[in-house]
Amino acid sequence: MSDLKQYVEKRKARDPEFAENYETGYLEFKIGVLLRQAREEAGLTQEEVAQKLNTKKSAISRIENHAEDVRLSTLGKYAEVLGKKLYVSVG
Repeated sequence: MSDLKQYVEKRKARDPEFAENYETGYLEFKIGVLLRQAREEAGLTQEEVAQKLNTKKSAISRIENHAEDVRLSTLGKYAEVLGKKLYVSVG
């Protein structure tokens, strides 16, 4: 088991609030990472994406770093700017 996994398991064991919110927080973090990776693969800066979405660079940074509060419509537009498609699955 990696050091990170050990840390997470120990923290979950001693912190019920952390344990309860871990999965949701991880998924939100993962969305932001995927957006950043897709933007970088497209060869675009945050500023360029912001211009294409008619917003500010700070808004793009917020989306990539705090994806828990992003609208589905915004994700769709973001994906479109990158030449990608957004797929949503409920499982």
